[in-house]
Amino acid sequence: MRLLSRAVTLGAATLALAACGTEGDGAGRTCTAIGSMPGLRLAVPAPDAERIDSASMRVCWNGECREPLIELHPTSTAVSTGCDGDEPDAACGASASPDGGKAGFAQVEGLPKQPVRVTVRLRDAEGRTVLDKSLDVTPKATFPNGPGCGEGRPQAVLTVAGGRVAVR
Repeated sequence: MRLLSRAVTLGAATLALAACGTEGDGAGRTCTAIGSMPGLRLAVPAPDAERIDSASMRVCWNGECREPLIELHPTSTAVSTGCDGDEPDAACGASASPDGGKAGFAQVEGLPKQPVRVTVRLRDAEGRTVLDKSLDVTPKATFPNGPGCGEGRPQAVLTVAGGRVAVR
């Protein structure tokens, strides 16, 4: 009886897992319903981030401009905590360690996959402007489930370093 119960539980779990995805353009693989938000990620690595307290953005296309909210948060990097063996199935771990950078995401509804004009303003803790730069950016489609599962919303990544803003 215990074996039958285990088989029924395993079968139900398998069906539930299969129901989480759908067959899309995934060419035989399961695609989930996960999506992506349209917008721009702003990254300010160390040491530039030390002086930055806040950021704002202005994004313009087709004669209209938007000023999305963007909050900067400390960034981190993964640091290995080692493995419990050398075998291929050994468990390995990592922890997050602050890296001195800051980053944020500005959600921009309607963001097109065509050139937009982005103005980035960074301020210090006293509210003084540290950087005010404009550049043309062409957001690209995202593929949150991988390239075989359909296109997500457009995004771009901007990086500030040495007084310059670049598209990454």
